[in-house]
Amino acid sequence: MGARGPAGLGVWRPASPSAPMGSCRVRAGGCASRGAADAAAGGRGAARRRSGPGAAMAGRMERAPRWMLGWMLLACCVPHAEPLAVMSVDMGSESMKIAIVKPGVPMEIVLNKESRRKTPVAVALKENERLFGDSALGMSIKTPKVAFRYFQDLLGKQMDNPQVALYQSRFPEHELVKDEQRQTVIFKLSQALQYSPEEMLGMVLNYSRGLAEEFAEQPIKDAVITVPAYFNQAERRAVLHAARMADLKVLQLINDNTAVALNYGVFRRKDINATAQNIMFYDMGAGSTVCTIVTYQTVKTKDSGTQPQLQIQGIGFDRTLGGLEMELRLRDYLAKLFNDQHPSKDVRKNPRAMAKLLKEANRLKTVLSANADHMAQIEGLLDDIDFKAKVSRQEFEDLCSDLFQRVPGPVQQALSSAAMNLDGIDQVILVGGATRVPKVQEVLLKAVGKEELGKNINADEAAAMGAVYQAAALSKAFKVKPFMVRDAAMFPIQVEFTREVEEDDKSKSLKHNKRILFQRMAPYPQRKVITFNRYTDDFEFYVNYGDLSFLNQEDLRIFGSLNLTTVRLKGVGESFKKHSDYESKGIKAHFNMDESGVLSLDRVESVFETLVEDKLEEESTLTKLGNTISSLFGGGGHAPEAGENLTDSVQEEEESLAEAAKEEQGVKQGQKSSAEDAGEEQGEEKQQSSPPDQAEAVHPKEESQKNEEGEKSEAQDPKEDRETVKEEELSKSSGAGTAAKAEEEKKIKAPKKQKLVHEITMELDVNDVPDLLEDELKSSVKKLQDLTIRDLEKQEREKSANSLESFIFETQDKLYQEEYLFVSTEEEREEISKKLSEASNWMEEEGYAAATKELKDKLAELKKLCRNLFFRVEERRKWPERLAALESLLNHSNIFLKGARMIPESDQIFTEVELGTLEKAINETMAWKNETLAEQNKLSPAEKPVLLSKDIELKIAGLDREVQYLLNKAKFAKPKPKKEKNATKTDSGKNATATSESENTIPPTEGKQEEKPEDISPAKEPPTNEKVVIDDEPGSESRSKKEKKAEAGGESRKNDEL
Repeated sequence: MGARGPAGLGVWRPASPSAPMGSCRVRAGGCASRGAADAAAGGRGAARRRSGPGAAMAGRMERAPRWMLGWMLLACCVPHAEPLAVMSVDMGSESMKIAIVKPGVPMEIVLNKESRRKTPVAVALKENERLFGDSALGMSIKTPKVAFRYFQDLLGKQMDNPQVALYQSRFPEHELVKDEQRQTVIFKLSQALQYSPEEMLGMVLNYSRGLAEEFAEQPIKDAVITVPAYFNQAERRAVLHAARMADLKVLQLINDNTAVALNYGVFRRKDINATAQNIMFYDMGAGSTVCTIVTYQTVKTKDSGTQPQLQIQGIGFDRTLGGLEMELRLRDYLAKLFNDQHPSKDVRKNPRAMAKLLKEANRLKTVLSANADHMAQIEGLLDDIDFKAKVSRQEFEDLCSDLFQRVPGPVQQALSSAAMNLDGIDQVILVGGATRVPKVQEVLLKAVGKEELGKNINADEAAAMGAVYQAAALSKAFKVKPFMVRDAAMFPIQVEFTREVEEDDKSKSLKHNKRILFQRMAPYPQRKVITFNRYTDDFEFYVNYGDLSFLNQEDLRIFGSLNLTTVRLKGVGESFKKHSDYESKGIKAHFNMDESGVLSLDRVESVFETLVEDKLEEESTLTKLGNTISSLFGGGGHAPEAGENLTDSVQEEEESLAEAAKEEQGVKQGQKSSAEDAGEEQGEEKQQSSPPDQAEAVHPKEESQKNEEGEKSEAQDPKEDRETVKEEELSKSSGAGTAAKAEEEKKIKAPKKQKLVHEITMELDVNDVPDLLEDELKSSVKKLQDLTIRDLEKQEREKSANSLESFIFETQDKLYQEEYLFVSTEEEREEISKKLSEASNWMEEEGYAAATKELKDKLAELKKLCRNLFFRVEERRKWPERLAALESLLNHSNIFLKGARMIPESDQIFTEVELGTLEKAINETMAWKNETLAEQNKLSPAEKPVLLSKDIELKIAGLDREVQYLLNKAKFAKPKPKKEKNATKTDSGKNATATSESENTIPPTEGKQEEKPEDISPAKEPPTNEKVVIDDEPGSESRSKKEKKAEAGGESRKNDEL
């Protein structure tokens, strides 16, 4: 522990073992600080040291470095930005795992308040209380109606969905009502307390962020959240809404098994090569089962060379196959056993008893995974009746026999979607807690035909660790080794529209057309563009799910609406009228499926094109320069670079109308339309012709380049209704020609394609599950914020009440301890005891309903009453240690002073002023100690002490600073050079003076001196106490020697100063 010296500019160092506690260590180079201290004390040392050879350097330290000190102070005042941590949440049906990564800390699982790595996903909501995790789980036993679990199954579901009916049958204690605006589900506790599943999930996400921030010791904003791969668009949007309610920025929604696969691949990077490895991950959790086939291999990338990649090849799932269903069947079996034992009782009608049975069924399932049988027992299950029954593993397997038959189903679905067979699977790895059931492993091993199942991954934490690695990769605060992830969309998505066609008899009819945007298992993120070539007026189209025949009937009913969005376009006819001189290239709709697997329609454009020719006169140098400068500010057009084929870039998006003439031929038109409806070409960037109304894949980088070009063109002509113009070069010069031909080509500009893009207004109607309106979302955000504020206020009040109670009990106990009895009077103790008793009675009678401020005021009042007593006790506790430190320092300082005075005069490095200053400090400190101790001994222990620990620390610091100054001087002192035999008395005297001043100067830093220091001479000759005899005889030998000696002394001073 050290105390800051008066100078305040030194660098702190802990006191050495030889120094007493409370001493201050300052790096060598504190000459200016030492001088300042002396000047403040009025000692002669200040003037003496400032007039020596180091005076010039000392002056520069006061003047020149002030701007440097200013920067140092500014750097200290500017707050340093905290490093940004990121988190992941593996949101399971029953429990969640949270992981974080922050600078300097690797990926790590977050421990909750009970120091567990897994936190139950449960929320308990009462009138004035909200609980999470294990606390909410305990509340589900006491008051099941207010504790909510497994509500993720209701995300994105409307009231008529079979999943809602299944949830109601599993948890009949909850009241579910319909949201009249969105037709979705709402949990109703009372008329005033109603919460949607999104709000429930938002509460859990907010709680998870609180745990992560407490664990990381810094704020966290960014997160990656895991979701089941079978979540459709409505369910994924619901999770995003919940994250927004929790004020979390979602970097990505990552599929569970994709996160597991990433974690598996990251730690086996060296084993991945160009040869594809196919791994099957079988994940059976509490609520569902998902099987995923992943291919690992290295690929070449443009930016980072050859890197490992995982690609999702196939996915299969069963929404209701999981550990929860097994527990529910075991619960019902235990209820049957209890009813058989007590026929007059029906345990099924008591929600609290059924909640106890469900908890026991969960424990029983875990134990039976390792034992052949086990005893189920619950104390006071119903009407104080204890329940006890023996259950065997065989009975458990018989109860779930039909569930075990469904285990191979997801495997077959995954193989079918990947177009693979089991021979192509290299390994099957188990994930999820329910895979620990022996029967599940037995059936699965038989289904996959492997020798064994892989268990070489943490089944509980792999998803959280993989997700947090992805979070670090997506965050700008971290740099991780690249690992390419190509996820896949389970459900195909298509565009449907109706178009008017002409029949053979010239009559017109409507034809329904479909164009596939994303095939089943299409990789994402990905952008797609579909072009409508035959519309010249406003129209509408529909975005729906594609062929879902691979789902069974139950899954289709749970899936919900197959219609996603209705898109109405307005302004199409207006754009055609406005650009009638241009050739139409169709109406283009730009779709994007982002990293979270959520589809969006970015924009719709009407594209036109024409050919233009123009004469180009030779530009002068000034004109070219002006055009160049103008283009920098958006005033010029886009100039293609040498070798840039802009025609190809147009053909990436555009579709020709080469087949338009065939529309008049009836038979051919029908054949053509059939072909259009049946097939689709995607990804062809340079096609000469394509069927109308076709979807195209667009690389994200190409899309961004097109957007940039459009922005440049908008700046060129803002009056064109945000139309963009892009010129394309149709032909190029062959390169070989004469000089005259080259001159001619300069004057005549080749025909160019001029492209105009007119933005179309679009109106979207969501058809599956309506999104929350902005006002509804803000209302939900405020509702959750109010609950959070209420929770914080409640925690603060509980903290204040606990502090007050603790202070009362602890102080009452202290009053009768020996050290408190010694420094207090009977009257003082009685007064304090009386106030403490009154506060204790107040806490029992009124304190339970008191506000936080009232509790804090009561505590402050008691602390003020006891302040003097506590101060006296604390001072007496510190006295022995502080006085021993002071006594030790005085002894060491006296020994040092005596040793310094015994140094021979010829070798003396300290001046008499310096030694006198130290002696004075020692004497003053000794006198202060003796006087203060004598005065303190005259006082009663119950009186305010005059000997204060802080005063002792200041005396220690002041004396230690004096000693350290002399020690630093001795450390850097140079030995005196031997005297020359031929030197005169005058030269010797003056040289001795210069040498003495040089030796006595303390270098300001401990750093290495520069070989060529700055040549700065002292302003004037430093004063000295010695007489100097000057030889005025010009040209004498003595004067010549004297000047040489003076020059040598000057060099010494310069080096010392720098």
